[in-house]
Amino acid sequence: MDRLAFTSLKSVTEERVRRESLTNDLANITSVGFKRSFEATTRPIKVQGPGFDSRLMPVLEQSNQINLEPGARMITGRKLDIAIDGAGVLGVRAKNGDLAFTRRGDLHVNAEGLLETGGGHAVLGENAAPINVPVGLDLEIGADGSIWARDPNNGEQPAVQVGRLMLRDASGTPLGRREDGLFKASGDGLLPTGDFRSGPTPVGVTAGAVEGSNVSPIEAMVRMLDQTRSFETQIKIIKESRGLDESGATMLRAR
Repeated sequence: MDRLAFTSLKSVTEERVRRESLTNDLANITSVGFKRSFEATTRPIKVQGPGFDSRLMPVLEQSNQINLEPGARMITGRKLDIAIDGAGVLGVRAKNGDLAFTRRGDLHVNAEGLLETGGGHAVLGENAAPINVPVGLDLEIGADGSIWARDPNNGEQPAVQVGRLMLRDASGTPLGRREDGLFKASGDGLLPTGDFRSGPTPVGVTAGAVEGSNVSPIEAMVRMLDQTRSFETQIKIIKESRGLDESGATMLRAR
């Protein structure tokens, strides 16, 4: 019976990682620009060793590549809110100074005059430097990521371009999740600076809107219920194997 109990226990242990990821997805259903990344499946492997030739144990195979499937867009009407089109990502400066990427588009100007996301990360321009905008001017973001400033006190003065967002097409570049929730590039196109070569599709943005999470609440809840039932089934199997062991020991007991 030890084979049955240990196999069920191994399954419970492996599924723990998947449950933690699913819980994180559920917690970020309302997060702006959140992207699912964790995908996992279990497969049986043969355990080697004396007396274990027939034992198969479940092992979790996992990947943590960002799923850039777009989420629902929410119209806000704010000039600095943007929704990134296609498989594009926005370059930002992480808290530790590294170059990172995000889909979060709720932008604003902080007290120092720097453009940053709602998460407090400085938005980078094409030169990989933070975008510093003039204080007191009205800002607009064009469809190509260009940033235009206009003096509200002088309506006749034409708008002046003060920067351009660092936008990259990640359709051909795998992205992973950093510990701070931002994205990092990997693969052949990765540059020493942490940047990567943009794909062939030009990346555009839609101003006045933000992109929501691409986690489906219904799908996530169904997966959670399925995992809960699987966990209960494995625990019942462990309890039953214990009962079978006790019954077998009773039968062999000397009378």
